[in-house]
This record gives sequence, structure tokens and C-alpha cells, in this order.
Amino acid sequence: MTATTRVFLVRHGATILTAENRFAGSVEVPLSDEGREQARRLALRLRGERVAAVYSSPLGRAAETARIAAEPHGLEVRMDPRLREISHGRWEQMTREEVEERFADEVASWEADPYTFAPQGGETGLEVTARALPAVLDLVRAHPGETILVVSHKATIRLLLSSLLGFDPRRYRDNLDQSPAALNIVDFRGTTRARLTLFNDTSHYERGGLAIPEMPRDRLSRWWNEEHHRDPGPK
Repeated sequence: MTATTRVFLVRHGATILTAENRFAGSVEVPLSDEGREQARRLALRLRGERVAAVYSSPLGRAAETARIAAEPHGLEVRMDPRLREISHGRWEQMTREEVEERFADEVASWEADPYTFAPQGGETGLEVTARALPAVLDLVRAHPGETILVVSHKATIRLLLSSLLGFDPRRYRDNLDQSPAALNIVDFRGTTRARLTLFNDTSHYERGGLAIPEMPRDRLSRWWNEEHHRDPGPK
């Protein structure tokens, strides 16, 4: 029987550039005071969970969020550069209005298909998926039957969820959102079966947040039902 690995997939807290609606993909920008408070409230929400390990993008805003969330568990944060945010190239640190004014053609192509198009010097969504998805699957393999916390970024998380759930990745910006310090829960049976159990939840902003949902067991496909599941043998 394949053990279920639970991944708490978290976006970093708010930054100054978040409030200013600027592109801040690969550049370093610290958490704002609001972002630190969001991370502290998330830490309080997760303090009763049995977290085996904490991983993070090495960008400072993610790493600080991860350290705050890891503190109640006494865990050190392990950095994985594959979890970093998408690079927006020459758009970095510019407001959306500035980018639209200066690079109208690039914006039009990016809006039409951000999965295969990137601004000059930036990354496509495909390139982000190609590094971030193997990173998450490596962590699932390393922690069978355990719960881990993974802190990453808005675009990276949306691209990961698009791939894991079989969404059209060209529509990841239209179909999925990620608020600062949002909690997502993805439960894995092996590396080929993923179930989204909680999405973009920020209820910890107030009154400690909703209860963490239990591992999925019933009312699912036969494969997910632990009572009936058997590992497929080699083919």
C-alpha cells in the first residue's frame, strides 16, 4: 500500500512590491510587516501538525516565511533553488502600468500564452514547471507517509497545481490565484496521483484559521481508498 504524503504548499507573505503591484519574480524583496504577521498567523495555525521537514525557495521573502512557519516545529529550513519564482526579465520591479506602456507587444504575447512566451530575459511557464515539478516530486519521494511544508511563490505554485491537476497551463494566470501566505494542501499517493485538498486558504488571517482537513480517505476513486488500494506491480 502506498503511503500518503501531505504537502503544505504555501506562498510567501506580502511584500512592499505586492502592495505596489510590481513585478518581483527573481529579484530580492523582503517581507513587509504585514507579510511577517501573515506568516506568524500561518505558523500558529500549523503548530499542531506533525511536520517532518520544511523546504523553501532561496529568495528572501520565501525563506523568511518558511523560517517563521518552521519555528514551532524546531525545524531548519532546507533551500531548493528549483522552487524560486518565475523570472520576468526586463520587467522586474516595474509596475504593470509601466510594463504595458513600454512593452505593449510583449505584454500582448504574454497575456495570450504565458506558458510558452516570456519577456526578454525572463522565463516561460514551461521552464518554471520543468524545474519546480521535479523538485516537489523529489520531496514526495523523500518523505513517504509524512507531512512537509514547502514555501514558494505565486506563479510557481499556480504552475505546479496546473501540472499536478491536469489544467491547461496556458490559463494558469486566469484560472488560479494565490494570496500572500495562502495555504494549499496537496496529498500524494506516490508521485503520479495528487489530490488538492485545500486551495488558496487564508482563513488564518483572522481567529487562527479553519481546521486543517483530514487526509482524503472516503468518497474518492477506488485507487485512493486505502481499504482497497494495492500498489501496481512492475509492467
